[in-house]
Amino acid sequence: MRVKCVICDRIDRLEDDLPLAKKLRNRFITTYMCPECSDRIKKNTEARLATGNFRFYRSSHPAEDEF
Repeated sequence: MRVKCVICDRIDRLEDDLPLAKKLRNRFITTYMCPECSDRIKKNTEARLATGNFRFYRSSHPAEDEF
């Protein structure tokens, strides 16, 4: 299966039997990011978290964290 990264427009090839390929086929809203873009975003997010000026809501109910 050929997939295209939504950020850098790089075209990759995924095996048809991988879970990610199945998810991309069955859920059209799911997008693909190449490993380089994913790692870059992860590194930048962790750097922003380390500054303390960035709120990262991990749960679906952010009000629960305040109590």
